[in-house]
Amino acid sequence: MRLSEPRVHPQQADQWNAKAAECMKPFVENNKADNIFKTLTNHPDLMKRWMVFANHILFKSTLPAREREILILRIGYLCKAGYEYNQHVAIARECGMSEDEIAMSRTGPDTAGISELDKLLLSATDELHADAFITDGTWKALSEHFSTEQMMDVVFTVGQYNLVSMALNSLGVQLDAHLPTIEV
Repeated sequence: MRLSEPRVHPQQADQWNAKAAECMKPFVENNKADNIFKTLTNHPDLMKRWMVFANHILFKSTLPAREREILILRIGYLCKAGYEYNQHVAIARECGMSEDEIAMSRTGPDTAGISELDKLLLSATDELHADAFITDGTWKALSEHFSTEQMMDVVFTVGQYNLVSMALNSLGVQLDAHLPTIEV
């Protein structure tokens, strides 16, 4: 974690206004009232609008869950976003990813023995992070595996989690007790 304490403190239920309580309702009902969401209750209008996009990326994307998680883990790692990375280590495990598959998000596209698709996903993420652009070679090769919609979801997934990483790092969102604690 870059910050040992929050800059923007997560609000507890007794601090939520009506808009924040409405945004938090599904998280409370599913016992997922994590620090990221409790922090966002400080700005419920932003939270409400951001959640529409975030839900598309996480739950309605055209990408298979494993491939989506490779992208998210890699950008979280590149951004040194401990909260985001560890949140998605837990999700990756739920999606059936092995510890070696999760580890390749830290070692990157030069990891020995990974598939061509995994190498391309990691390369695309590295390129977007470094230059906000996927090179022609990576785009062409990745397009052999994915449809146009999926290619768009690749870009928007990395972009979404780059944004989230910036917010989590800058706001100082602290790890929830139930998350893994892999150092990034």
